[in-house]
Amino acid sequence: MSGQDTAGGTWSAPGRVNLIGDHTDYNAGFALPFALPQRTTVTARPRTDGRVTATSGDLEPGDFPTTTQPGDVTGWAAYVAGIAWVLGEHLGTPVPGADLQIVSEVPVGSGLSSSHSLECAVALALLGLAGAEVPREELALLVQRAENDYVGAPTGLLDQTAILRSQDGHLSFFDARDLTVEPVPCDLDAAGLTLLVIDPHAPHQLVDGGYASRREACERAARELGVPTLREVEDVDAALASLTDDETRRRARHVLTENQRVLECVALARRGDLAGIGPLMTASHASMRDDFANSVPVVDRTVEAALAGGALGARMTGGGFGGAVVALVPREAVPEVRAAVTAAAADAGLEAPVVLDVRPSRGAGRD
Repeated sequence: MSGQDTAGGTWSAPGRVNLIGDHTDYNAGFALPFALPQRTTVTARPRTDGRVTATSGDLEPGDFPTTTQPGDVTGWAAYVAGIAWVLGEHLGTPVPGADLQIVSEVPVGSGLSSSHSLECAVALALLGLAGAEVPREELALLVQRAENDYVGAPTGLLDQTAILRSQDGHLSFFDARDLTVEPVPCDLDAAGLTLLVIDPHAPHQLVDGGYASRREACERAARELGVPTLREVEDVDAALASLTDDETRRRARHVLTENQRVLECVALARRGDLAGIGPLMTASHASMRDDFANSVPVVDRTVEAALAGGALGARMTGGGFGGAVVALVPREAVPEVRAAVTAAAADAGLEAPVVLDVRPSRGAGRD
Protein backbone atom coordinates (compact mmCIF):
# COMPACT_ATOMS: atom_id res chain seq x y z
CA MET A 1 0.00 0.00 0.00
CA SER A 2 1.21 3.49 -0.78
CA GLY A 3 -1.63 5.53 0.79
CA GLN A 4 -5.15 5.94 -0.53
CA ASP A 5 -5.80 8.45 -3.32
CA THR A 6 -8.34 10.73 -1.68
CA ALA A 7 -8.64 13.02 -4.69
CA GLY A 8 -9.32 10.42 -7.33
CA GLY A 9 -8.07 10.60 -10.89
CA THR A 10 -8.32 9.22 -14.40
CA TRP A 11 -7.00 5.92 -15.71
CA SER A 12 -7.33 4.37 -19.16
CA ALA A 13 -6.72 1.11 -20.95
CA PRO A 14 -6.60 0.34 -24.68
CA GLY A 15 -8.50 -2.14 -26.73
CA ARG A 16 -6.34 -4.74 -28.38
CA VAL A 17 -5.95 -6.45 -31.71
CA ASN A 18 -4.31 -9.79 -32.06
CA LEU A 19 -2.18 -9.68 -35.18
CA ILE A 20 -1.92 -13.47 -35.08
CA GLY A 21 -2.21 -16.26 -32.53
CA ASP A 22 -5.84 -16.77 -31.51
CA HIS A 23 -6.96 -19.56 -29.17
CA THR A 24 -3.33 -20.34 -28.38
CA ASP A 25 -3.25 -18.59 -24.99
CA TYR A 26 -5.24 -21.16 -23.02
CA ASN A 27 -3.15 -23.83 -24.72
CA ALA A 28 0.04 -22.31 -23.24
CA GLY A 29 1.11 -21.20 -26.70
CA PHE A 30 2.22 -18.03 -28.47
CA ALA A 31 0.43 -14.90 -29.65
CA LEU A 32 1.33 -11.53 -31.16
CA PRO A 33 -1.15 -8.86 -30.05
CA PHE A 34 -0.80 -5.10 -29.82
CA ALA A 35 -2.65 -2.30 -28.05
CA LEU A 36 -5.00 -0.06 -30.02
CA PRO A 37 -5.01 3.73 -29.95
CA GLN A 38 -8.70 3.52 -28.93
CA ARG A 39 -9.07 3.44 -25.13
CA THR A 40 -11.54 3.08 -22.26
CA THR A 41 -11.19 5.92 -19.76
CA VAL A 42 -12.32 5.70 -16.13
CA THR A 43 -12.56 8.82 -14.01
CA ALA A 44 -12.74 7.69 -10.38
CA ARG A 45 -13.74 9.58 -7.27
CA PRO A 46 -13.71 8.01 -3.80
CA ARG A 47 -16.83 7.64 -1.69
CA THR A 48 -17.17 6.61 1.93
CA ASP A 49 -20.32 4.48 2.03
CA GLY A 50 -18.79 1.21 0.83
CA ARG A 51 -20.49 1.27 -2.55
CA VAL A 52 -19.32 1.46 -6.15
CA THR A 53 -21.34 3.23 -8.83
CA ALA A 54 -20.52 2.96 -12.51
CA THR A 55 -21.99 5.12 -15.26
CA SER A 56 -21.32 4.99 -18.99
CA GLY A 57 -23.33 6.91 -21.55
CA ASP A 58 -26.87 5.62 -22.00
CA LEU A 59 -26.22 2.31 -20.23
CA GLU A 60 -28.13 1.58 -17.06
CA PRO A 61 -25.88 2.62 -14.16
CA GLY A 62 -24.35 0.00 -11.92
CA ASP A 63 -24.56 0.36 -8.13
CA PHE A 64 -23.31 -2.32 -5.76
CA PRO A 65 -21.48 -2.78 -2.46
CA THR A 66 -17.72 -3.24 -2.43
CA THR A 67 -18.40 -6.63 -0.80
CA THR A 68 -20.09 -7.87 -3.99
CA GLN A 69 -19.96 -11.59 -4.76
CA PRO A 70 -20.38 -13.55 -8.02
CA GLY A 71 -24.00 -13.57 -9.06
CA ASP A 72 -24.88 -10.27 -7.40
CA VAL A 73 -24.52 -8.07 -10.50
CA THR A 74 -25.44 -8.85 -14.10
CA GLY A 75 -25.23 -7.03 -17.42
CA TRP A 76 -22.38 -4.72 -18.35
CA ALA A 77 -21.82 -3.67 -14.71
CA ALA A 78 -20.81 -7.26 -13.89
CA TYR A 79 -17.45 -6.53 -15.52
CA VAL A 80 -16.94 -3.67 -13.06
CA ALA A 81 -18.26 -5.62 -10.08
CA GLY A 82 -16.07 -8.59 -10.94
CA ILE A 83 -12.98 -6.40 -10.68
CA ALA A 84 -14.08 -5.00 -7.31
CA TRP A 85 -14.67 -8.56 -6.09
CA VAL A 86 -11.39 -10.03 -7.29
CA LEU A 87 -9.31 -7.11 -5.99
CA GLY A 88 -11.00 -7.37 -2.61
CA GLU A 89 -10.17 -11.08 -2.50
CA HIS A 90 -6.58 -10.38 -3.48
CA LEU A 91 -6.02 -7.45 -1.13
CA GLY A 92 -7.76 -9.15 1.78
CA THR A 93 -10.07 -6.19 2.29
CA PRO A 94 -12.85 -4.66 0.19
CA VAL A 95 -11.78 -2.00 -2.28
CA PRO A 96 -12.69 1.59 -1.39
CA GLY A 97 -16.07 2.88 -2.45
CA ALA A 98 -15.95 4.78 -5.71
CA ASP A 99 -17.91 6.69 -8.31
CA LEU A 100 -16.68 5.60 -11.73
CA GLN A 101 -17.45 7.55 -14.89
CA ILE A 102 -16.59 5.46 -17.93
CA VAL A 103 -16.10 6.55 -21.53
CA SER A 104 -14.93 4.11 -24.18
CA GLU A 105 -13.68 4.56 -27.74
CA VAL A 106 -13.28 0.79 -28.17
CA PRO A 107 -16.02 -0.66 -30.41
CA VAL A 108 -18.21 -3.03 -28.40
CA GLY A 109 -18.86 -6.56 -29.62
CA SER A 110 -16.21 -6.42 -32.34
CA GLY A 111 -13.55 -8.74 -30.96
CA LEU A 112 -11.36 -5.79 -29.94
CA SER A 113 -11.50 -6.64 -26.25
CA SER A 114 -13.78 -3.86 -25.11
CA SER A 115 -14.64 -5.81 -21.97
CA HIS A 116 -11.03 -6.37 -20.97
CA SER A 117 -10.24 -2.75 -21.74
CA LEU A 118 -13.00 -1.79 -19.31
CA GLU A 119 -11.85 -4.26 -16.68
CA CYS A 120 -8.20 -3.23 -16.82
CA ALA A 121 -9.03 0.48 -16.60
CA VAL A 122 -11.36 -0.15 -13.64
CA ALA A 123 -8.74 -2.33 -11.95
CA LEU A 124 -6.10 0.40 -12.16
CA ALA A 125 -8.59 3.01 -10.96
CA LEU A 126 -9.68 0.99 -7.91
CA LEU A 127 -6.09 0.11 -7.08
CA GLY A 128 -5.20 3.77 -7.38
CA LEU A 129 -7.96 4.78 -4.97
CA ALA A 130 -6.82 2.03 -2.60
CA GLY A 131 -3.20 3.14 -2.78
CA ALA A 132 -2.25 -0.39 -3.79
CA GLU A 133 0.00 -1.74 -6.49
CA VAL A 134 -0.10 -5.13 -8.19
CA PRO A 135 2.54 -6.25 -10.71
CA ARG A 136 1.13 -6.21 -14.22
CA GLU A 137 1.62 -9.95 -14.81
CA GLU A 138 -0.26 -10.68 -11.57
CA LEU A 139 -2.97 -8.15 -12.36
CA ALA A 140 -3.60 -9.88 -15.69
CA LEU A 141 -4.33 -13.10 -13.78
CA LEU A 142 -6.73 -11.28 -11.48
CA VAL A 143 -8.60 -9.75 -14.40
CA GLN A 144 -8.82 -13.20 -15.97
CA ARG A 145 -10.30 -14.56 -12.74
CA ALA A 146 -12.91 -11.81 -12.69
CA GLU A 147 -13.87 -12.63 -16.26
CA ASN A 148 -13.96 -16.38 -15.62
CA ASP A 149 -15.53 -16.57 -12.17
CA TYR A 150 -17.72 -13.45 -11.94
CA VAL A 151 -18.79 -12.71 -15.52
CA GLY A 152 -18.73 -16.36 -16.57
CA ALA A 153 -16.61 -16.15 -19.73
CA PRO A 154 -13.84 -18.80 -19.91
CA THR A 155 -11.27 -16.48 -21.49
CA GLY A 156 -7.51 -16.91 -21.47
CA LEU A 157 -4.79 -14.41 -20.61
CA LEU A 158 -4.00 -12.88 -23.98
CA ASP A 159 -6.22 -9.81 -23.88
CA GLN A 160 -5.44 -8.68 -20.35
CA THR A 161 -1.71 -9.16 -20.91
CA ALA A 162 -1.68 -7.16 -24.14
CA ILE A 163 -3.72 -4.34 -22.62
CA LEU A 164 -1.63 -4.08 -19.46
CA ARG A 165 1.85 -4.70 -20.86
CA SER A 166 2.02 -3.36 -24.43
CA GLN A 167 4.50 -0.67 -25.46
CA ASP A 168 3.97 2.11 -27.97
CA GLY A 169 5.22 1.20 -31.45
CA HIS A 170 5.68 -2.47 -30.61
CA LEU A 171 3.90 -5.77 -31.02
CA SER A 172 3.78 -7.89 -27.87
CA PHE A 173 5.21 -11.40 -28.29
CA PHE A 174 3.30 -13.29 -25.60
CA ASP A 175 4.33 -16.71 -24.29
CA ALA A 176 1.29 -17.97 -22.38
CA ARG A 177 3.19 -20.81 -20.70
CA ASP A 178 5.84 -18.59 -19.15
CA LEU A 179 3.62 -15.47 -19.00
CA THR A 180 6.40 -13.45 -20.60
CA VAL A 181 5.96 -10.53 -22.99
CA GLU A 182 8.70 -9.40 -25.35
CA PRO A 183 8.21 -6.13 -27.24
CA VAL A 184 8.85 -6.51 -30.98
CA PRO A 185 9.40 -3.29 -32.97
CA CYS A 186 6.75 -2.57 -35.58
CA ASP A 187 7.62 0.49 -37.66
CA LEU A 188 4.75 0.57 -40.12
CA ASP A 189 5.70 3.96 -41.54
CA ALA A 190 9.20 2.80 -42.46
CA ALA A 191 7.71 -0.22 -44.21
CA GLY A 192 5.12 1.86 -46.08
CA LEU A 193 2.33 -0.15 -44.47
CA THR A 194 -0.71 0.35 -42.31
CA LEU A 195 -2.93 -1.90 -40.26
CA LEU A 196 -6.65 -1.59 -40.78
CA VAL A 197 -9.17 -2.89 -38.30
CA ILE A 198 -12.44 -3.51 -40.10
CA ASP A 199 -15.62 -3.91 -38.07
CA PRO A 200 -18.28 -5.49 -40.30
CA HIS A 201 -20.89 -5.39 -37.51
CA ALA A 202 -20.77 -9.11 -36.81
CA PRO A 203 -21.64 -9.18 -33.09
CA HIS A 204 -18.95 -10.93 -31.06
CA GLN A 205 -20.21 -13.16 -28.25
CA LEU A 206 -17.98 -15.19 -25.92
CA VAL A 207 -20.39 -15.95 -23.08
CA ASP A 208 -22.01 -18.78 -24.99
CA GLY A 209 -21.10 -22.35 -25.87
CA GLY A 210 -18.81 -21.72 -28.85
CA TYR A 211 -15.68 -20.58 -27.04
CA ALA A 212 -16.09 -23.13 -24.25
CA SER A 213 -16.55 -26.04 -26.64
CA ARG A 214 -13.38 -25.11 -28.56
CA ARG A 215 -11.43 -24.94 -25.32
CA GLU A 216 -12.78 -28.31 -24.23
CA ALA A 217 -11.75 -29.85 -27.57
CA CYS A 218 -8.19 -28.58 -27.12
CA GLU A 219 -8.03 -29.96 -23.60
CA ARG A 220 -9.39 -33.28 -24.85
CA ALA A 221 -6.71 -33.43 -27.54
CA ALA A 222 -3.99 -32.76 -24.98
CA ARG A 223 -5.29 -35.55 -22.75
CA GLU A 224 -5.36 -38.00 -25.65
CA LEU A 225 -1.81 -37.01 -26.57
CA GLY A 226 -0.63 -37.40 -23.00
CA VAL A 227 0.64 -33.83 -22.60
CA PRO A 228 -0.36 -31.08 -20.14
CA THR A 229 -1.23 -28.68 -22.97
CA LEU A 230 -0.88 -28.61 -26.75
CA ARG A 231 2.22 -26.44 -26.31
CA GLU A 232 4.21 -29.55 -25.33
CA VAL A 233 3.57 -31.29 -28.66
CA GLU A 234 6.85 -31.55 -30.56
CA ASP A 235 6.00 -33.71 -33.60
CA VAL A 236 2.92 -32.01 -35.00
CA ASP A 237 2.27 -34.45 -37.85
CA ALA A 238 2.58 -37.52 -35.61
CA ALA A 239 0.34 -35.98 -32.96
CA LEU A 240 -2.39 -35.12 -35.43
CA ALA A 241 -2.22 -38.57 -37.00
CA SER A 242 -2.78 -40.17 -33.60
CA LEU A 243 -6.01 -38.28 -32.91
CA THR A 244 -8.89 -40.44 -34.12
CA ASP A 245 -11.76 -37.98 -33.78
CA ASP A 246 -11.87 -35.62 -36.78
CA GLU A 247 -13.24 -32.63 -34.93
CA THR A 248 -10.69 -32.92 -32.14
CA ARG A 249 -7.92 -33.27 -34.73
CA ARG A 250 -8.99 -30.14 -36.59
CA ARG A 251 -9.24 -28.06 -33.42
CA ALA A 252 -5.76 -29.20 -32.36
CA ARG A 253 -4.35 -28.62 -35.84
CA HIS A 254 -5.36 -24.97 -35.70
CA VAL A 255 -3.60 -24.42 -32.39
CA LEU A 256 -0.44 -26.30 -33.34
CA THR A 257 -0.04 -24.62 -36.71
CA GLU A 258 -1.00 -21.23 -35.28
CA ASN A 259 1.88 -21.43 -32.82
CA GLN A 260 4.24 -22.02 -35.74
CA ARG A 261 2.80 -19.04 -37.62
CA VAL A 262 3.28 -16.76 -34.63
CA LEU A 263 6.95 -17.72 -34.35
CA GLU A 264 7.43 -17.07 -38.07
CA CYS A 265 5.77 -13.63 -37.76
CA VAL A 266 8.00 -12.68 -34.84
CA ALA A 267 11.09 -13.66 -36.83
CA LEU A 268 9.92 -11.58 -39.80
CA ALA A 269 9.13 -8.55 -37.65
CA ARG A 270 12.53 -8.71 -35.96
CA ARG A 271 14.13 -8.62 -39.41
CA GLY A 272 11.98 -5.67 -40.38
CA ASP A 273 10.11 -7.70 -43.02
CA LEU A 274 6.62 -6.66 -41.97
CA ALA A 275 5.22 -7.27 -45.45
CA GLY A 276 6.16 -10.94 -45.12
CA ILE A 277 3.67 -11.30 -42.28
CA GLY A 278 0.71 -10.84 -44.65
CA PRO A 279 0.46 -14.38 -46.06
CA LEU A 280 0.75 -15.84 -42.56
CA MET A 281 -2.21 -13.74 -41.45
CA THR A 282 -4.30 -15.04 -44.33
CA ALA A 283 -3.27 -18.63 -43.59
CA SER A 284 -4.28 -18.07 -39.97
CA HIS A 285 -7.75 -17.00 -41.04
CA ALA A 286 -8.16 -20.08 -43.22
CA SER A 287 -7.16 -22.22 -40.24
CA MET A 288 -9.73 -20.59 -37.98
CA ARG A 289 -12.41 -20.81 -40.65
CA ASP A 290 -11.80 -24.41 -41.66
CA ASP A 291 -10.22 -26.17 -38.67
CA PHE A 292 -11.40 -24.19 -35.67
CA ALA A 293 -14.77 -23.32 -37.25
CA ASN A 294 -15.11 -20.07 -35.34
CA SER A 295 -15.56 -17.65 -38.22
CA VAL A 296 -18.86 -16.44 -39.69
CA PRO A 297 -19.82 -15.60 -43.30
CA VAL A 298 -19.76 -11.81 -42.91
CA VAL A 299 -16.23 -11.98 -41.52
CA ASP A 300 -15.07 -14.34 -44.28
CA ARG A 301 -16.56 -12.00 -46.89
CA THR A 302 -14.73 -9.06 -45.34
CA VAL A 303 -11.39 -10.90 -45.37
CA GLU A 304 -11.87 -11.85 -49.02
CA ALA A 305 -12.80 -8.29 -49.99
CA ALA A 306 -9.78 -6.83 -48.19
CA LEU A 307 -7.45 -9.20 -50.01
CA ALA A 308 -9.10 -8.45 -53.35
CA GLY A 309 -8.66 -4.73 -52.63
CA GLY A 310 -4.90 -5.09 -52.21
CA ALA A 311 -4.28 -6.15 -48.60
CA LEU A 312 -1.13 -8.24 -48.13
CA GLY A 313 -2.91 -10.31 -45.52
CA ALA A 314 -6.16 -10.32 -43.57
CA ARG A 315 -7.72 -12.35 -40.80
CA MET A 316 -10.42 -12.40 -38.21
CA THR A 317 -9.06 -11.26 -34.87
CA GLY A 318 -10.15 -12.26 -31.40
CA GLY A 319 -12.15 -15.16 -30.06
CA GLY A 320 -14.25 -15.47 -33.19
CA PHE A 321 -17.95 -16.19 -33.72
CA GLY A 322 -18.17 -12.65 -35.07
CA GLY A 323 -15.90 -9.71 -34.45
CA ALA A 324 -13.46 -7.70 -36.49
CA VAL A 325 -10.88 -8.23 -39.23
CA VAL A 326 -7.30 -6.98 -39.15
CA ALA A 327 -5.62 -6.34 -42.50
CA LEU A 328 -2.03 -5.48 -43.38
CA VAL A 329 -2.16 -3.00 -46.24
CA PRO A 330 0.34 -1.00 -48.31
CA ARG A 331 -0.39 2.62 -47.50
CA GLU A 332 -1.17 3.49 -51.12
CA ALA A 333 -3.76 0.68 -51.25
CA VAL A 334 -5.79 1.86 -48.25
CA PRO A 335 -8.47 3.64 -50.34
CA GLU A 336 -8.95 0.55 -52.51
CA VAL A 337 -9.27 -1.76 -49.50
CA ARG A 338 -11.77 0.59 -47.85
CA ALA A 339 -13.80 0.70 -51.05
CA ALA A 340 -13.66 -3.07 -51.49
CA VAL A 341 -14.93 -3.96 -48.02
CA THR A 342 -17.62 -1.28 -48.24
CA ALA A 343 -18.78 -2.56 -51.63
CA ALA A 344 -18.84 -6.16 -50.36
CA ALA A 345 -21.10 -5.14 -47.50
CA ALA A 346 -23.41 -3.22 -49.83
CA ASP A 347 -23.63 -6.18 -52.20
CA ALA A 348 -24.74 -8.34 -49.28
CA GLY A 349 -27.29 -5.76 -48.17
CA LEU A 350 -25.36 -5.01 -44.99
CA GLU A 351 -24.42 -1.85 -43.16
CA ALA A 352 -21.13 -0.29 -44.24
CA PRO A 353 -18.23 -1.50 -42.09
CA VAL A 354 -16.27 0.77 -39.80
CA VAL A 355 -12.63 0.92 -40.92
CA LEU A 356 -9.99 2.11 -38.44
CA ASP A 357 -6.40 2.91 -39.36
CA VAL A 358 -4.47 1.74 -36.29
CA ARG A 359 -0.92 1.32 -35.04
CA PRO A 360 0.59 -0.38 -31.99
CA SER A 361 0.04 1.90 -28.99
CA ARG A 362 0.75 2.18 -25.27
CA GLY A 363 -0.74 -0.07 -22.65
CA ALA A 364 -2.95 0.78 -19.69
CA GLY A 365 -1.99 3.43 -17.14
CA ARG A 366 -2.90 6.60 -15.32
CA ASP A 367 -3.63 9.56 -17.55
